[in-house]
Amino acid sequence: MALSFTDENSLFNFVVKEGNGVKGLVDSGLTEVPRRFIQPPDERLDKQHAAPSSENMIIDLSELDGPNHDEVVKAISHAAETLGFFQVVNHGVPLELLDSLETATHKFFDQPAEKKATYLKEVSDDPMIMYATSFIPEKEKVWMWRDFFKMTYTNDDDALQFWPNECKEVVLEYVKTSTVMVKKLLQALIGNLGVKLSDSRLDTLLGSKSVHMIFYPTCPNPELTIGVRKHSDKGTLTMLLQDDIGGLYVKKGKNLSSGDEEWIEVPPIHGALGINVGDMLQILSNGRYKSAEHVVQTTNTASRVSVPIFNAPLPVAIIGPFPELVASDGVARYRDISYKEYTNNINVEKPCGRKIALEFVSI
Repeated sequence: MALSFTDENSLFNFVVKEGNGVKGLVDSGLTEVPRRFIQPPDERLDKQHAAPSSENMIIDLSELDGPNHDEVVKAISHAAETLGFFQVVNHGVPLELLDSLETATHKFFDQPAEKKATYLKEVSDDPMIMYATSFIPEKEKVWMWRDFFKMTYTNDDDALQFWPNECKEVVLEYVKTSTVMVKKLLQALIGNLGVKLSDSRLDTLLGSKSVHMIFYPTCPNPELTIGVRKHSDKGTLTMLLQDDIGGLYVKKGKNLSSGDEEWIEVPPIHGALGINVGDMLQILSNGRYKSAEHVVQTTNTASRVSVPIFNAPLPVAIIGPFPELVASDGVARYRDISYKEYTNNINVEKPCGRKIALEFVSI
């Protein structure tokens, strides 16, 4: 018999405190989404305003260091200026590693709840790792339909010591093999702006790395829920592995005649990695590059996994528009701010939602 979760306290205890997560709800035989997960209509994705991708989001990185370097940079920059999102193939991260990462993600979330609960923020004293369904479940009025496990990277030794045995080696390899590629992408994007940065400054802009293994269980009422609500990433560049289920949408803009939001579905492509511009790169570029507002739709057909790496500046880094761009544009569209202050504004003042954090630094 399926468990009943009409009582809010029982739901909170089962999902959050006991570590069962959303997966535990589904595994219990749940046939109807609890009220806590029902999103307001404006947060749901209206598929009438969503369409398959009609734009070429796929960029072959194999010639970034070859004779067609300029054409590749042009394609990357165009994507960053429009959607703020693109997919890359021939990126140098082994396909076998990506397949192993998907397997490891399923393996982690298939563990008993009591094993995953040892990584809950309230239980674990290790700030490098966190298992949860929501970042601030006691404050969020509506929860998203997902579970996640966060691993903050500091160095290889700490990762091997503190990350879970079920995934630490493959996740660490994922971080290490992607680092060179992400740095090349950032270098190309910044170079396209006519700005030259030292390697140390580039490393500062990518100095914080966090890996999230995310599990989106099947949902009995996908039209009422959201896997991840509409938002942009706060960092510099995000690299994303998604499986073949699909459900990721990127905002194209608004239809000028109707005012409705338009969303583009990101098709899953085996072996491809998604790249999206974060808020920091939008600020650095003085608004020329757009941080990608995106959303994850739920489904009742199959569980989905994704594994993003959030590449962000060091907390002490001061982020503001490049002086060269301010000089050429004649105006600074954002004020300077430390990355730590920016994230504190998101986490404390405005814990979630869209691109509202950028308003905090807009001039």
